[in-house]
Amino acid sequence: MENKFRSMRRTKQYVPETECIEILKKADTGVLALIGDGDYPYAVPLNFVYDSGKIYFHSAMAGHKVDAAAKNEKASFCVIDKDKVVPEEYATHYRSIIIFGKIKIMEDEPAKRDAIEKLAIKYAPKDSAENRNYEIDDSMDHLCMLELSIEHMTGKEAMALAQERETAVK
Repeated sequence: MENKFRSMRRTKQYVPETECIEILKKADTGVLALIGDGDYPYAVPLNFVYDSGKIYFHSAMAGHKVDAAAKNEKASFCVIDKDKVVPEEYATHYRSIIIFGKIKIMEDEPAKRDAIEKLAIKYAPKDSAENRNYEIDDSMDHLCMLELSIEHMTGKEAMALAQERETAVK
């Protein structure tokens, strides 16, 4: 069977999967891309949490994002880890991850609660469990959780960063 995802062309700039996962765990924001109205791409910046090959997002119960996810399960997600313009080199020292997968609206209440709790712990790690549970309980009736199952993930970095990585390994 032919691979449905393209291989990365510049393999010397490949970021290992373990580092991609670490980036996903620490990053605050990424951009979710879906097929939106009129089959136009719809990309929206979102907070997220990564856990065991899945990415979770919270949402209102209605809107463009939820409609697009319900209409077409195919999605892409991008996280930028580094973005430093280096004018004297006419270059950008970047590191980013692109993910392809299938998105769904979570229906299972215990799984939905578990996902929002992971998101809450990521963004408010010092909050008390009591307050976190109060906030989650208060929002569950009007909260939509989306789950993106990762099918393909690639990380890529600028050649300058790849060379630094290679030098550090030696």
